[in-house]
Amino acid sequence: MKAIVLIMDGLGDLPNAKGQTPLSAASKPNMDELAGQGQAGLYSSIARGVIPGSDTSHLNIFGYDYREYYPGRGPLEALGAGIELKPGDIAFRANFASVKGGKIIDRRAGRLPTATSRKLARYVEKSRIDGVTVQFMNTVEHRGVLLFRGKGLGAEVSGTDPHVLGPLGVSKPLAPGAKNKKTADVLNKFTKSAMKKLEGAGETRGSRVPANAIIARGAGAYAVVPSMEDRYRISAACVGGGALYKGVAKYVGMDVLEVEGATGDKKTNLKAKADAAAAALKDHDYVFVHVKATDNFSHDGNFGGKKEIIEKVDELLVSKLMEEEAVFVITGDHSTPVERRSHSGHPTPLLISGRGVRKDTVSRFDEMACMSGGLCHVVGTELMDIVLNEMNKAKMIGT
Repeated sequence: MKAIVLIMDGLGDLPNAKGQTPLSAASKPNMDELAGQGQAGLYSSIARGVIPGSDTSHLNIFGYDYREYYPGRGPLEALGAGIELKPGDIAFRANFASVKGGKIIDRRAGRLPTATSRKLARYVEKSRIDGVTVQFMNTVEHRGVLLFRGKGLGAEVSGTDPHVLGPLGVSKPLAPGAKNKKTADVLNKFTKSAMKKLEGAGETRGSRVPANAIIARGAGAYAVVPSMEDRYRISAACVGGGALYKGVAKYVGMDVLEVEGATGDKKTNLKAKADAAAAALKDHDYVFVHVKATDNFSHDGNFGGKKEIIEKVDELLVSKLMEEEAVFVITGDHSTPVERRSHSGHPTPLLISGRGVRKDTVSRFDEMACMSGGLCHVVGTELMDIVLNEMNKAKMIGT
């Protein structure tokens, strides 16, 4: 059997005053049908009660224990942006931001549209500082990647993004050594240089929240890891829009497919993603499909938007892919409750359906119904083990 693994980012939620979550309130006949045909449960991608990041959670979903394989957020973003990394490269996750009087007044520069960010990126896309090649690349909206390539660099440094509004951060070594100090120095010099260059950019001049700075975080050093083909003897493909998710997929050896209209936001072309996933299934054993908009709406506190995108996923994506002869897995990488507007440690609902999958009594796919499912509570890399077993690709332990 082949497998389709649909991850709806930030899918899990908490009941509102009416006792509903966006998932339980949504009209999603196809997901409910799949739940009725297979098994349901809950999934915690890291551990029970632990708040996952999107990067570490996806590594665990693919069976790569983050405690062993996590390189830091930066290299994963860089891979997803299409940058070919070399061992020893240092990469950061980066944002356009608005700074006034040395203080960050908006960490996302008003959530710049991607088209504007692409124009601004040209002002700062390449430079050389202290013998280090520095490259900046925009990904989606205000987001981007910052890459350092050169000798004598270390990844144990703090970023310039303090994660809150206030004074612009200054990078410092987090461990002794000349390599870490060099990286911190280069980052601080780049930050000052980028602000000077962006100050003269015309694209957002006069805006209440001008994109006049780049802030960085999530430093990491790139290293090669065994691919899914090496570890599981399966060929895998990724259909997604966000750089991070494509980066994690590339990191573990998936074929990352470029799908027109897969934007990694609420405007993503779900029909095109469904078509691409169905086509990929013909010559791949495992197809990972990612939807980011559920998480975006959660971070914005938008219950109705999250409910609506779930309904669109059901109508435009799930309806097509459930016709394929494959094990169908649907879950989230973590919960992002609308009320909290941030990730939480609550488990996310999980369903697995397909020929040969044992059937339980659950007939709806939502947080509450899945609590009584036969899969019970799946944790961390266990999910990949379960999927491999349903694909008849699992290895025997012992003799």
